[in-house]
Order: sequence, then structure tokens, then C-alpha cells
Amino acid sequence: MGVSFTYIGQRIKERRISQGLTQAQLAEQIARSVPYISLIEKATKKVSLTTLVLIADALGVTVDALINGSLAEGAGARRCDIAKILDDCSDCERRVIFDVVPAIVKSLRDNGHLHSHCEEAKRHFTGY
Repeated sequence: MGVSFTYIGQRIKERRISQGLTQAQLAEQIARSVPYISLIEKATKKVSLTTLVLIADALGVTVDALINGSLAEGAGARRCDIAKILDDCSDCERRVIFDVVPAIVKSLRDNGHLHSHCEEAKRHFTGY
């Protein structure tokens, strides 16, 4: 599983707007151009780690919150993502999804894949 620059860009935009900052104000705070901020938020340009750290500092959040979402928003944001996916599905597709999801969860829990995946992602992002 790779890094989703689309979600990172969305989170940056959401945090920026929630704090009443314009792209110009954020760009000025981190010494980057307004077009660059726009490209990052749209995921047209992949944000560098250095810039991501500067943005996180300017927005008063952790880099992890921008990459993965904060724990507080995580469940809610994921529910919104799931709702968007389900809204785009037919009734038949939804029934299949609802039938399959419990089996996936059981399999992950029974086989420990979820824990190892989370640990692998943690090592990937932190280097530990």
C-alpha cells in the first residue's frame, strides 16, 4: 500500500481552510509558491517530505495526521470515504460488499494480517 498523495492534498486543504488560511497565506508561511500549494492540494505534484513537514508545522498538526489522518478524524473521514464509494454502487454491488466485508474482517483478525500491515506501514513512514 503506497502513500495517497490525493488524501494528503485533501487533508492539507481541509486543515488550511478550517484555520481560515488562504493558499497564499500558507505559501508565504512556508516560503513556497501559491501554484505549488495548489498542485499539492490537487495531488498534481507529489509533496516532498521537507515541504510536508513545513506544512504540518504551519497548520499545527503532525505529519502523520496529514498522511494518515488524525485518530479523531480517522474514523469519521473513513466513514465518509466508504459512504462515497457505496453511493456510487448499485444495490446489488452494495449487497455483495456487505456480505464480503465481515469475512474480510474475520480473516484479517484470525490471520494477524492487519497487525503486520499496520506495522509495515509504520516502518515505511517512520523508517523504524
